[in-house]
Amino acid sequence: MSELLTIKEASIWASNYLNKPVTASNISYLIQYGRVRKVGKNGHTYIDLNDLKKYYQQNSGKKEVDWKKVLGDDLNWHLSFADYKESETTKHVHRLHPYKGKFIPQLVEYFLDGHTDEFKKDVYFKKGDIVLDPFCGSGTTLVQANELGLHAVGVDVSAFNSLISNIKTSRHDIVDIKKSVRDITIRLKNFIAGRNNLEFEERLLEELKNFNDKYFPSPDYKRWVRQGEINEKEYSREKAELFLDKYYELVKKYNIKLRQERDDTFIDKWFLKPVREEIDFVFEELKKIENPDTMKILCVMLSRTIRSCRATTHSDLGTLKEPVTATYYCRKHGKICKPLFTILTWWERYTKDTLKRIMEFEKLKTDTHQYCIAGDSRDVDLVERLYKKNPALAEMVRDKRIKGIFSSPPYVGLIDYHEQHAYAYDLFGFGRKDEQEIGPLFKGSGAEARESYVNGISSVLKNCKKYLQDDYDVFLVANDKFNLYPKIAEKAGMKIFNKFKRPVLNRVEKNRSAYAEIIFHMKEK
Repeated sequence: MSELLTIKEASIWASNYLNKPVTASNISYLIQYGRVRKVGKNGHTYIDLNDLKKYYQQNSGKKEVDWKKVLGDDLNWHLSFADYKESETTKHVHRLHPYKGKFIPQLVEYFLDGHTDEFKKDVYFKKGDIVLDPFCGSGTTLVQANELGLHAVGVDVSAFNSLISNIKTSRHDIVDIKKSVRDITIRLKNFIAGRNNLEFEERLLEELKNFNDKYFPSPDYKRWVRQGEINEKEYSREKAELFLDKYYELVKKYNIKLRQERDDTFIDKWFLKPVREEIDFVFEELKKIENPDTMKILCVMLSRTIRSCRATTHSDLGTLKEPVTATYYCRKHGKICKPLFTILTWWERYTKDTLKRIMEFEKLKTDTHQYCIAGDSRDVDLVERLYKKNPALAEMVRDKRIKGIFSSPPYVGLIDYHEQHAYAYDLFGFGRKDEQEIGPLFKGSGAEARESYVNGISSVLKNCKKYLQDDYDVFLVANDKFNLYPKIAEKAGMKIFNKFKRPVLNRVEKNRSAYAEIIFHMKEK
């Protein structure tokens, strides 16, 4: 006879069975996506213990064995940090704004923290040292340096990346931020109150709920698809077309203008007209904020908000194929979904979340200095640029010098780093430096691009060596599928002292195939 468990009971059982934390949300995910069967009883949700046990028997531990078969026995599974929950790998300010290609803070901690354990015998940095990240990105190294009691300097060619990094590590007037958020939210609600898009969206959501409950019941529908009882492609296309008549009927009734008058820029093209009007309204309100630091933080809140409000499908957030102006079948959620017609919900969610994360990090901050320079690491003068923004840190770099580097350089032909935040560049008017990116997607990964990449990364390392201590340690995280880093080290006058191969389990693009990256440990040749 099978034993039925509540979601909470299932999470406790799974935590004991796997010897690691399994939350109620993890169990709910398994139900929602049809991994285990939902059992309804007296209006409550239960799980069959045999189903749950079978699922974990088929999946637990199997990934490590399978991946080592593909990637090699030298794969350091400890560096996968598989036992950490998502809330830990995205802790406090690390999820202040989305960013492609960033590493998890635990990886930085492993190499910057001075503690030793059975997996890590060497100590590379100690409290009070200075670490440099010449490809700073969204500031993960700087944040963790602060938390661990190290000083840190970052450099990034993207002005927007530098803004995010510096907001994460700066001290803030929380009271002023809360007041500004509250005031602007009230004004936004008043602005929306005189329009009809909220009423339209409420009616649309009501119609969608009724339709999805009938044709895409959760979690039964996803289980039917997984078991092959429904042809997802044919069924979803038929039902999506069926709902469109109701959608356009509501658009006409409420006189909703879908497209903007022009599509010259990213922000013109990728936002529905009602959303664009709200974005412009909030941005004009931000300009009135007197405290420059508060204004910058609210700009990041707005940027995070509008990224989630782009007119695209839920499964297309990372690639953006064509703007979506109508309801559609969403493979991610297994039902008919819709584009957004207001920013209010996301604005309220992200302003609260940002404040919570900033306050969480405030409790952990150490009395150390961090600053990210907007510039090109191939030729930037660290001391000169730091004197303009953080003289104390500039003097430390000049007198004490930097102990080492921890960074993740761009990969060859993988990401256009400016383009991923094109909406922010359009709205805030930051100058773009796309041509200064090393290894961008738009330059491809052919022989010429690889040679340019080798020259670019080695030039960065040579320039950084001017500021490093004699016995420096350089750690670069890369997926070196073209075997370029031996040549990079040679050109920079360094030698590869060690390599750590780590599995990457949670990739942004949700690719589940076996994938690893190398942490190259370099020292002076």
